[in-house]
Amino acid sequence: MKSLILKDLYNIAHNAKSMLFILVALAVFLIPTSGVEGYIIASALLCSMMTITTFAFDDNSKWTRYAMVMPVSKKELVAGKFIVEIIFCVIGSLFGLAVSLIGGLAMKKVSPDPVGIGTLLLLALVAWAIALVTGSMSIPLVFKFGAEKGRVLMLVSFLVPAGACFGGYRLLALLGVEWTESLVFALLCASPAAALVWSYVMYRISCRIFEGQEL
Repeated sequence: MKSLILKDLYNIAHNAKSMLFILVALAVFLIPTSGVEGYIIASALLCSMMTITTFAFDDNSKWTRYAMVMPVSKKELVAGKFIVEIIFCVIGSLFGLAVSLIGGLAMKKVSPDPVGIGTLLLLALVAWAIALVTGSMSIPLVFKFGAEKGRVLMLVSFLVPAGACFGGYRLLALLGVEWTESLVFALLCASPAAALVWSYVMYRISCRIFEGQEL
């Protein structure tokens, strides 16, 4: 399992400089105009997409067929992709947090007090959860349709979770649940756990798709 994870991390290192440039350029544009909130989420989402790039590397080198003749199960290969996805989401949210903290303090968009710093930390946690939900949604799509078509269908990985959240919001509204600050805060704090549950469901779906494929 460790070797599967390291393989993807080593491969994606070739794109590290270009991704760093994109993230810095995005910070210059987003933080002054939209604030730190949008940048943290955008940074996590961009990094979560790198998992699809690892699939493209595997397809180009025919690595998956080679892996199947080694003592590696299909479930281990799928699990490796999801662990890599979690790592990329962590990197993106931490990078967004660091840049937002520095840029936000410099531009006075973040209060240099415990409340301001705590809010930024919560935003980074929520950004990680959002990135993991969308990123894990894209993995079964790539297993089903391939890396190239998976890129085109990436919009689905955004629309389905967004639709689920909107549906939940409408359901709570119909049930007469009042959206108080404490309820919103509780939901935000629970978002990482919900993202992990969602990711596990996507893992099971990916295993079923991959198990039914002939390489």
